Amino acid sequence: MEFKVPTMAELMAAGEEPEILFWVGCAGSYDERAQKITRDICKILHHVGIKYAVLGTEESCTGDPAKRAGNEFLFQMQAMTNIEVLNAYNIKKIVTGCPHCFNTIKNEYPGLGGTYEVIHHTQLIQDLINEGKLKAEGGESFKGKKITYHDPCYLGRGNGIYEAPRKALEVLDAQLVEMKRCKSNGLCCGAGGAQMFKEPEKGKKDINVERIDEALETNPQFIAAGCPFCMTMLSDGIKLKDKEQEIKVLDIAEITARANGL
Repeated sequence: MEFKVPTMAELMAAGEEPEILFWVGCAGSYDERAQKITRDICKILHHVGIKYAVLGTEESCTGDPAKRAGNEFLFQMQAMTNIEVLNAYNIKKIVTGCPHCFNTIKNEYPGLGGTYEVIHHTQLIQDLINEGKLKAEGGESFKGKKITYHDPCYLGRGNGIYEAPRKALEVLDAQLVEMKRCKSNGLCCGAGGAQMFKEPEKGKKDINVERIDEALETNPQFIAAGCPFCMTMLSDGIKLKDKEQEIKVLDIAEITARANGL
């Protein structure tokens, strides 16, 4: 599927406004694995005919890692820069591929002068399924496959979003199996709070290995994720357990794109 992803600058130059700004995020831009998720989100937006744009080179980090690591000054500088750009483009609605970007723009930008309607891509997918624009047909079938879903902290416990990702999986006619610790009792993948960028402290067991052990107990064929950080940690866990051949870690957007033949 060949199509061009427009930037806000290009749309503005043409005198047009998008329905949605797609906030790609650092992982979605630079991490090779997360880039695939970014492409699939774009494919979904393109497929259903939503007019969208990205900021391109005008987008910079939301400041989440800086804030979580304790550098409030750097966070505010990064946030102010982004808010200036967003407000200059008169942005109203933002969809993100990352719960960290989602949480920061939704809950922390309003205090600095940036108020927007922010949705995570799993919520967008849920809405599109409800509207009948996305159906699980024409693509790869997940019928009867065992899928377990890992709740990202900033989506689940941080913002109470548990239904949307599961709705996207339920439509597949797959067998959704829950881990012991799920929903409001979910366990962190080990990368939140800027832990992604440092080595873990000494302990008996890495968090992501603990989480993968729980996932493996459900005997899944797929582990579904909704966050690029979780994607890295879960994939590393699967590699460590030498289960890469039989278990695939996929983002909800990737599963949706595959099921719809995009």
